[in-house]
Amino acid sequence: MEPLQEKEERHKSRSLYLEVLQTLSVLQCMLSFLLLGPVCVLLITWIVFSQLWPLFAIYMIWMISDWKTPERGGRRSVWMSRWTVWKYFRDYFPVQLHKTVDLDPKGNYIFAYHPHGIMSLGAFCNFGTDSTGFSHMFPNLKPHLTTLSGNFKVPLYREYLLAAGMCSVTHSSIDYLLSCNGSGNAVVIVVGGAAEALHCVRNKHVLTLKRRKGFIRKALVNGASLVPVYSFGENEVLQQYHFEHDSWKEKLQKLFQQWIGFAPCIFFGQGIFSSSSKGIMPIRRPINTVVGKPIPVPKMKNPSEQQVDAYHALYVKCLQELFNTQKEQFGLQKTDYLYLV
Repeated sequence: MEPLQEKEERHKSRSLYLEVLQTLSVLQCMLSFLLLGPVCVLLITWIVFSQLWPLFAIYMIWMISDWKTPERGGRRSVWMSRWTVWKYFRDYFPVQLHKTVDLDPKGNYIFAYHPHGIMSLGAFCNFGTDSTGFSHMFPNLKPHLTTLSGNFKVPLYREYLLAAGMCSVTHSSIDYLLSCNGSGNAVVIVVGGAAEALHCVRNKHVLTLKRRKGFIRKALVNGASLVPVYSFGENEVLQQYHFEHDSWKEKLQKLFQQWIGFAPCIFFGQGIFSSSSKGIMPIRRPINTVVGKPIPVPKMKNPSEQQVDAYHALYVKCLQELFNTQKEQFGLQKTDYLYLV
């Protein structure tokens, strides 16, 4: 029989090995988010001024012919969504997906994801990969994680996003997915967007939602059911430095948000291999993403403002109900509430 001490050492060694793989998987994702776009721009620039410029010319011709793909359902790679690296990414936190009811694949849905957090890591893990079992939990339902259309204008970087199953969050893209791409589509929209990222604070639950009604109108125009989705823990894995109100730094941050579409923030988590130091790595905290009950929505060609407001109020009520019924299960207090701005 194997000595107990040797068995414990082997177990400790394997645990350390898994922790290293988990850390590297998250690190590559963080670096991809922060640097892959700029690196692709630099690479393309180098190719243009090198002897390889004909390759760039051929790629640009193809890219122009493929320009509408992000607005026509994307080009999801099932193989990429099942990479082993995403399972290590999932286990780092860990990230878990929970469903409250089954969803009929004969219908189309808008998954309204909250909160944005700093980088929407839960949204990417659950709906950009299949590591948390979306395909088994919701069979025959295809998730389409949407992002800013500007991301698809960066050569090469767009191919990575398309392979990850992402689509543009433009009006035409959402309309296509909900009305021209058959049934069984789940369009995932991080409703709060860049503005909500600025409200990301640990142990607080502030959503930019009061004036966000575009997704309600899209649901009505296409007759797609609204599904509230809340990720408990999304705000806990990364922190940010908050600038003083009305300071030049805050004004510059908001101006950048208006021009570019997202708000740059100085964020931090833990060190790469040390939880006691600060760094770009997210803190190892569980992210539990709960998919709520669908809200049936009638199809209306031109919904009025009153109709949009009515369904927005209904959606907010259902979201708050989802939050309140699930919060204690995932470590929140009974006194924790959602705050809408």
